[in-house]
Amino acid sequence: MLTFIGLGLYDERSITVEGQAALRNADRAFAEFYTSRLVGADVDNLEAYHDVDIEVRPREGVEQDPEPILEAADGDDSDVAFLTAGDTMISTTHTDLRLRAEERGIETRVIHGVTAQSAASSLTGLQNYRFGKAATLPFPYAHGGEGVPDSVVETIEANRERGLHTLVYLDIKVGSGPRGRRDADHEEYMTADYAAEMLAEGWDDVLAVAVARAGSPEVVVEADTLSALATRNFGDPLHMLIIPGDLHHVEADALRGLAGAPEDLVGED
Repeated sequence: MLTFIGLGLYDERSITVEGQAALRNADRAFAEFYTSRLVGADVDNLEAYHDVDIEVRPREGVEQDPEPILEAADGDDSDVAFLTAGDTMISTTHTDLRLRAEERGIETRVIHGVTAQSAASSLTGLQNYRFGKAATLPFPYAHGGEGVPDSVVETIEANRERGLHTLVYLDIKVGSGPRGRRDADHEEYMTADYAAEMLAEGWDDVLAVAVARAGSPEVVVEADTLSALATRNFGDPLHMLIIPGDLHHVEADALRGLAGAPEDLVGED
């Protein structure tokens, strides 16, 4: 058995009850934190709280060399957990690993966790079914260019033309720095103000919503123009940014009441 377990958004307690039980019953536990991580807990916190040993795998250790994970799960009575922040099959997708397991006759299951995608809707009051395609905004050095990649611009513009909201995931670099250099101690998280400054070059007066530390006791949700958000400090990671499309009147009320959106950006009651 190979069980994919989403750890949720923030710390060692963000996991579901079902996920906690599966993790504690597993013979071995693997994890990856290269695409997202729990900023409210480290591996030591997870191991102590759940009374397990966790082997953290780097990107290449999951995508290019999954054999140790598969071998561990291949025995008749083996029960292996594979952990990621958020949900293992949304944004941080490990479908390839699951398919490899199924091809070897290893039974798999998925225990979902809360994701940034669902939190973006819940915290802002923007309706989930009114979101279009999401985009990831990379650090300029990560894509070898300057400013915002064309693919991100095209995604936002296409959603805006259809009146849809855009969730913009912000780049995370863990274990690697500029020019892809390996550095186990390197951690870099794009902030919402940095992202707003980049996007404001093309959409200066466009309404946006910054969300910081979703799932934590100190969540921040603020709505304003991109240029205004670029001047603020949203504190510790993780951050994300939303570019709303057309607003239903309930969504407009929510952005005023929950995110402090200025009246001139969301309309009058």
